[in-house]
Amino acid sequence: MTDSKLSDNVRSASKQQQFLDVISREEATQRFHAHLNLKPLGSECIQLNNAHGRVLSEDIQANIDVPGFDRSNVDGFAVIAADIVGAMEESPRELKINNESLLPGEQPQISVTPGTASPVSTGGMIPRGADAVVMIEDTDLREEQGFATLEISRSVHSGNMITFAGTDIAKGETILWSGTRMTSREIGVLASLGLVETSVFRQPSVAIISTGDEVVAPGEPLPIGSIYDSNAAILAGAVSECGGNSVFIGRVKDDLQELQKLVTAALDYDIVLLSGGTSKGAGDISYHVVQKFDDPGIVAHGVALKPGKPICMAVTAGKPVVILPGFPTSAIFTFHEFVAPVIRSLAGQPNRERRSLSATLPMRINSGRGRTEYLLVRIFESNGERYAYPMGKGSGSVTTFSLADGFITIPQNCEILDSGSAVEVTLLDQELHPSDLVVIGSHCVGLDFLLSELHRSGVKTSAMYVGSEAGLAAVQRGECHIAGIHLLDRGTNSYNTPFLSEELELIQGYRRMQCFVSRKNDGRYSGLDATSAIQRAISDPACTMVNRNSGSGTRILTDQLFETCNVGSAKPNGYSMQVKSHNAVAAAISQDRADWGIAIESVANTYELNAIPIREEHFDFVVRKELLDRSEIIQFQELLERSETQEKLRNLGFQS
Repeated sequence: MTDSKLSDNVRSASKQQQFLDVISREEATQRFHAHLNLKPLGSECIQLNNAHGRVLSEDIQANIDVPGFDRSNVDGFAVIAADIVGAMEESPRELKINNESLLPGEQPQISVTPGTASPVSTGGMIPRGADAVVMIEDTDLREEQGFATLEISRSVHSGNMITFAGTDIAKGETILWSGTRMTSREIGVLASLGLVETSVFRQPSVAIISTGDEVVAPGEPLPIGSIYDSNAAILAGAVSECGGNSVFIGRVKDDLQELQKLVTAALDYDIVLLSGGTSKGAGDISYHVVQKFDDPGIVAHGVALKPGKPICMAVTAGKPVVILPGFPTSAIFTFHEFVAPVIRSLAGQPNRERRSLSATLPMRINSGRGRTEYLLVRIFESNGERYAYPMGKGSGSVTTFSLADGFITIPQNCEILDSGSAVEVTLLDQELHPSDLVVIGSHCVGLDFLLSELHRSGVKTSAMYVGSEAGLAAVQRGECHIAGIHLLDRGTNSYNTPFLSEELELIQGYRRMQCFVSRKNDGRYSGLDATSAIQRAISDPACTMVNRNSGSGTRILTDQLFETCNVGSAKPNGYSMQVKSHNAVAAAISQDRADWGIAIESVANTYELNAIPIREEHFDFVVRKELLDRSEIIQFQELLERSETQEKLRNLGFQS
């Protein structure tokens, strides 16, 4: 007969050491977040070559145009398109070759005048006077008695084979938004602007402590009954994926005093994670250390989840202290459920949205009532059907999470999922999502600001700037959600509204000033109003304009101005030089490739040019009526109506 007297160790192991007050996942999250400041921790400036994976802490506006000049797309000759109209192989046009070959990096010294052409290499700068490039394959050099003549066997349109200044990136344009996670693509964009460093959100430091007598460091001999510490490595990788910086504090056996020392040291970091010691066993001592915090200390101990029920979450001195379950699958599930969102918030990372897809459950599943269960599955497809197979290895398996494709969520009030049930599988690996809001139409830095604000609020946006008329057509065809336009109707002398069809609705935007733009040191326009300045510019044979592309609101305004200014049918020098943005207009004038043009005041100020007001135009937004109830459209309208938004637009040079 054995001694019935229990040893202290056995008695302790046989008793419940702490009470788990099991609560719902939602309540646990609310309690945890209520005591945390979930804003980014701050920013730091780092070298561009260290920026991969980091998150921008501020919007990036381009400080230069890319390209910074009008450049040739091919090897060929810079010409005036009007000189070679009708050119064919059987009837080529002849031009005189200027004695200058334009290589990349060289500034032209000779202007292209009627009847002449300048050789230009791919990437070379377009000389003054030229408005097109003819490929060298469409030319033939004739030399007779020491004289060279260029024969051109193909006509081209104005702008042919030219990339205009600011076509890729426009000076002053918001090119990247705060909150953008940096990849090689974004780093390349910043490098193209000449930047060598950038401001990013500071990575939260996450201290990791492994506990348990059975835990052995990888590389050490493994006694029977022990396990290698995989959780520390798993959590370190997961922290990095969320934008944090993990710091391994150490492994500790079930020694209360030693663990207390490590936890005290770990509180120097932003977040503390302990692996193991959340349950009721005699060796689960982590709970006892965290229990001593009282500001507020433990906020949740026990959540109605499977796996992960015994998770313990605490807050002290404003810092999260979380004891994750010891089993790997339980640890990683609870990490992603409760800890990962906190790390992302502190790191300025965007919220992670998991992608899900439909599948069929090929077998019956039993689940315990009263707790939400996450069931890891692998996905297989056969005969056009998609099946979700449960992994079935349990929360203690190290490979379950790494081999799974996703998981299904079984509600806490569901006990059985029958074979053949349709289920939604949440994927573990993320894919790119389509944009929430697509904008096509005219470009404006005011619109950049609005999209930036939406981006900050979690709306993924994309924009393509093709001009007002093209944007209006795109929204009419349903190719985008919003079009930015500023179209002047000459019949009513009003903006935008006359161009709407029954299917379209106008969202009022803001106003901006169109101006006659020239260099500040050009005294020809001193003291003149816009009409007089245009008349003087057109009457001066030495004065060259830079025009906007057909279909743009500014081009429509320009053509109307020529009519009202009584300049006759003659087109001014440079009329055929059509560029696609206000920035390209300003760049041509600033770089002395043209003398004047029409552009908005804010861009003229950016380039330090003289601006004579012409008229205030309305930059508005068009949507299809059936999209007005779309949440992103509602957010966009609400953003426009805010007083702080209107104030910021005024600071940018626009009027509400």
